[in-house]
Amino acid sequence: MPDFKTLDDLPDDLTGQRALVRVDLNLPMKGGQASDLTRARAVAPTILELADRGAKVLLLAHYGRPKGERHSTMSLSFVQGDVAGVIGREIMFIPEVSGPVTAQAIDILGPGDIGLLENTRFWPGEEANDPDFAKAIAAHGDFYVNDAFSAAHRAHASTEGLAHLLPAYAGRAMEKELKALDAALGNPTPPVAAVVGGAKVSTKLAVLENLSRRVQHLIIGGGMANTFLAANGVKVGKSLAEHDLTDTARTIMDAADEAGCTIHLPYDVVVAKEFAANPPSLRTCNVHEVAEDEMILDIGPQAVEALGDVLKTCATLVWNGPLGAFETPPFDEATVALARTAAALTQDGSLISVAGGGDTVAALAHAGVADQMTYVSAAGGAFLEWMEGKELPGVAALSA
Repeated sequence: MPDFKTLDDLPDDLTGQRALVRVDLNLPMKGGQASDLTRARAVAPTILELADRGAKVLLLAHYGRPKGERHSTMSLSFVQGDVAGVIGREIMFIPEVSGPVTAQAIDILGPGDIGLLENTRFWPGEEANDPDFAKAIAAHGDFYVNDAFSAAHRAHASTEGLAHLLPAYAGRAMEKELKALDAALGNPTPPVAAVVGGAKVSTKLAVLENLSRRVQHLIIGGGMANTFLAANGVKVGKSLAEHDLTDTARTIMDAADEAGCTIHLPYDVVVAKEFAANPPSLRTCNVHEVAEDEMILDIGPQAVEALGDVLKTCATLVWNGPLGAFETPPFDEATVALARTAAALTQDGSLISVAGGGDTVAALAHAGVADQMTYVSAAGGAFLEWMEGKELPGVAALSA
């Protein structure tokens, strides 16, 4: 984890200073209004703190994938009202990110006022991380704050380029995220357990390879577990499995064994002949008793209990992905049960639990424990790349 400056390293009085603040306002929209304000709420503390300290706060964000061209349907003007509602302040919309129009708008803003600049991805220089484009934006700021961890895996002008041109700081949401991730894998308290679920091993190969070298317990669930079971010679019937990756799975298991990491696979499973809610063919069986016409759709209760016992011996947990097909009952039961165990241990103070990824956030919310974990990251791609052990450009630039 690189050293980085935070808002605490700025002067208390920022009156008149221009703060270029990269935030994530890529809000899901429905009927012209944001249907989920989680991302806006996450960056509200940074915006309000800078405004209250007298800075002119200039928000930089992207929306959708316009590929370097203006699209009226992707203008950030659509989220202006939603963000203003979250922070409880007026926001001026600025239809450019640089140039005379931007300069004139900033001159109108007073100390503590907030401006929202247009979608940075309307300009090809954004995703190309064009130095001239970054310089044009930087001309309108006195310092730069990155509060968008979810975009930190992109080396774009507004996420990486600006940090090299202006004094750079992590916003409160970024600071909180980086500290949580450091506690989970950067400098964790051992023993460390990782739960990795999902449909395919191929999408999380790098994650599994990295974690097998860094944690003491690797719990594999979802369709990925079926590939590992098949690699161990278990007949998995019609289950989702990548049989062409069984050699890769065996390589990961050998590497984990050499590193002193125990890989946990289920020994009892929930199966059915069809993937549907509460199918008549539903049954629980030993993993060696799966019939040719059955598919594994969840981990069994004995395995979940055993995994709960594993977590009780650990001090740190990293979680990405469900254990079963949690969207369809009753194949959510294992994920819900283990999530509640992790939450209870967290609340008792015996476990540091950090979770992330879209399906993971949904699964923890479904289990009713999203607010009982130490930290739940809403970042998808950035969280996954962090679990792979990759350097995130937007984070690395903060320490440059």
